[in-house]
Formats: sequence, structure tokens, C-alpha cells
Amino acid sequence: MFHSRLHSFSRLMISLTLAAGLAALADGAKAQDKRQNTPGEFDFYVLSLSWSPSFCEEAAERGGRSQTQCSGRPYAFVVHGLWPQYESGFPEYCQRPSPRLNRSIVSSMLDLMPAPGLIFNEWDKHGTCSGLADRSYFETIRKARAAIKIPAEYLDLSQAKTVAPAEVEEAFIKANPGLSNAAVSITCNRTQLSEVRICLSKDLQFRACEEIDRRACRRDQVTMPPIRGG
Repeated sequence: MFHSRLHSFSRLMISLTLAAGLAALADGAKAQDKRQNTPGEFDFYVLSLSWSPSFCEEAAERGGRSQTQCSGRPYAFVVHGLWPQYESGFPEYCQRPSPRLNRSIVSSMLDLMPAPGLIFNEWDKHGTCSGLADRSYFETIRKARAAIKIPAEYLDLSQAKTVAPAEVEEAFIKANPGLSNAAVSITCNRTQLSEVRICLSKDLQFRACEEIDRRACRRDQVTMPPIRGG
């Protein structure tokens, strides 16, 4: 009798554990967009522009440096990526293994994205979700970047500058007619400005993006390290 009850109890616990696991999976599925990771099916892009001096200082602290980006030519804002997004959440790694990226494309993008490893990673993680062939995806990155004018005060920053994130937003809005606060977001690390993220429709027009805006830097002030060699 004791063993029978113990067996029944064990089966009950297993059933409850399985039920809890299935419920958790269901909740996770609800949290994801129903199109999750289907190439070409997304709502808008985020063009992420990284302040290269901040990246290079962080890389040096971690003991690693991107030789192309963090030595030699002085870089200001560089393209981190063009990321397909859902209104809530985002797709990633939509093809595994990802289609092989032609090295001629990598070479052609180094003026905007000065690190081969970054280019390969962006294709694997984000480009495969665009629904575009590799060359078309990177041509779209170039078009998106060409549509954005960098404010003059950040083109040749020779000394460290303390800024309010809102100040950087306003500078980009002023330099880019049609851009609004709802379409641009500033991110930061502990003390430094990290990125300017601009939301674009699939045809590369400015558009609002609430979720991206909610992730913005909440610090009152951040530092922009000077451009290397400045």
C-alpha cells in the first residue's frame, strides 16, 4: 500500500512539473511575436550608430581591441547595425546556418562598419532576418546611413564633451528634418554615451518606436570621449 501511494504521488509530481513547464513555454510563446524569426517579416528597422571612442575605451578596459576601428584612422559615429524589429521584441539569427557572406561585401563596408567581425556578426544575427540577400542588406545599411546627417559638433570632437542625452537627441533632430523625439533614442554605459538609435520604416523613413525609446539612457549627463588622434 505504501509503495502504491508513493508511486501515485510520484506520478502526480511529474504531471504537475510537466504542466508547469508547458505553461511556462506557453507564456514564453505569448511573449514572442507570432512571426518570430521568420525572415522578412518585421515591422521596422533600427539604425544603430555607435560612438566609436566610447566603444574603444570599453574594449581597452576589457583587454581587447578592434585593430581596424580602434587604431589608425580616427572614427566618430560608426554603424553598429541595421536591426529588424517588431513593435515588441525583435527577431534574430533567422537562418541557421546563415548564408555565407561574400568577403567582397565585407571589404566594401569597412568605411561604415570598421571591423570585419562586426560585419559578419550583424549579417548572421540581423541581416538574415531582413529577408534580403546579403548584398541587398548591406546596400540598405548604406542607404540608411546616407539618410542620416551627423550634427556638425560631433564630426571632429577633439576634447571630451559632457552632454545631456536629450541634448544629443535635439542635435540629431535639428540636423535631420522630419526626425522626432519619438524616433530617436540615446543609449549609454555607466558614464559614457554609447549609441544613437534611429527608427526607420522598411522604406527608410523616420517613424516612432515606443519600445526603443523606453530603453533610452536615463542619466542626466554622459561623457563623449574625444575622437582618437583628436
